Parts: sequence; C-alpha cells; structure tokens
Amino acid sequence: MVLNWFALLIDEAMATWQCVKNCGACCNLDPSDRPDLADYLNPDQLALYMSMVGEDGWCIHYDPTQRDCTIYEKRPSFCRVTAETFQEMFEIEPEEVNDFAIDCCRDQIEGVYGDRSLELLVFDRAVGI
Repeated sequence: MVLNWFALLIDEAMATWQCVKNCGACCNLDPSDRPDLADYLNPDQLALYMSMVGEDGWCIHYDPTQRDCTIYEKRPSFCRVTAETFQEMFEIEPEEVNDFAIDCCRDQIEGVYGDRSLELLVFDRAVGI
C-alpha cells in the first residue's frame, strides 16, 4: 500500500498539464458553479464572461457536436492557461501554474462529467497521472 501511494506522488510530481481535445469541461461556464468570479475577473472580463454564458450554462462559442471552441484562436485571456493569466487572475507564481492547472482541470472535469468519466480518465493519462 505504501508503495502505491509513493508511486502516485512520483506520478503527480512528473505530471505536465495539457489541454485534452474533445473534453470541453472548461466551456461549462455556469456562474452558479463559480460564485467567486468577481474575485478574479475585472469588471470588463466579468461582463464578457457573462455575455458568453448560454441558457444551458455552456459557452455560446462551444460546439457540442465537435466538442471544441469555435473561437479558440481569439478566445479571451481568462480562457487561456498561461503563467501570465494565472498570475493576474489567481496570483499563482509561474512555477506553480502546472500543478494549479492540473487541479483546476480535474475539478472542472469531475464537476461536469463525474469522477469516473472517460474525460477524466483521458485527462489523467494525458497529463501523466
């Protein structure tokens, strides 16, 4: 049992964040799931964010058939996983971005699809957990 726990720690330490195609969990923007939006988005960003939320809680730019973003290259900064964005929004230091992004994605995927979902399994494998 201790060996398995140790192996998990090693795996998590070597995990590298990456976006996984055909997931789209981050495009579920339902504000009721993110009551602290005003804590990390400035007023202009918050207004843009709210304008992107569809009636079903998903981003209006999310294509559920293709499971991807229709404005990916022009998406707002708050939709990007970069050291600069995470520093600005969450005060995360660059060396912490990888682990923070992995945790955020795992939480979001679990919240949208469940903790035993194919999406979470694919994400964990892609990042090396």
